[in-house]
Amino acid sequence: MAKAKVKSNLYHEAVGRRKSAISRVRLYVPGKEKSMLLEGNKASVGNIFINKKPIATLFAADHEKVRYLEPLLLTKSDERFIISAHIRGGGRSAQLDAFIHSISRALEKVDEGYRPVLKQAGLLTRDARIRERRKVGTGGKARRQKQSPKR
Repeated sequence: MAKAKVKSNLYHEAVGRRKSAISRVRLYVPGKEKSMLLEGNKASVGNIFINKKPIATLFAADHEKVRYLEPLLLTKSDERFIISAHIRGGGRSAQLDAFIHSISRALEKVDEGYRPVLKQAGLLTRDARIRERRKVGTGGKARRQKQSPKR
């Protein structure tokens, strides 16, 4: 008989998307010790991991740090959770936007009172712009026209 998986820690999960990037975030609520073992890493409150690595390895720039901390600072939750995310697809900027969207949606699940604050900042809105598909008969990209012969 297969053993049933037991969730030992409480977490809130949400998915965020931008272009072709998808981010799945889990906000873990640690116990009284304020730390836990998460995906093979010793994690304490305030730590953020993306694809099992510290966030500083993926989003190291200062302007990126300001952006991904915005939903946490608006809700005063920066020292409340251990955050784990799995991000795939898209480019670096789209991944950051998907990560911010998923954190905002997870915080909304934690407490409905956060919704007006996050909505006012525009963090719950899904940016639905995606890459335009390539059309048949064009010479490469979506809107490019083939060059006509001169003679």
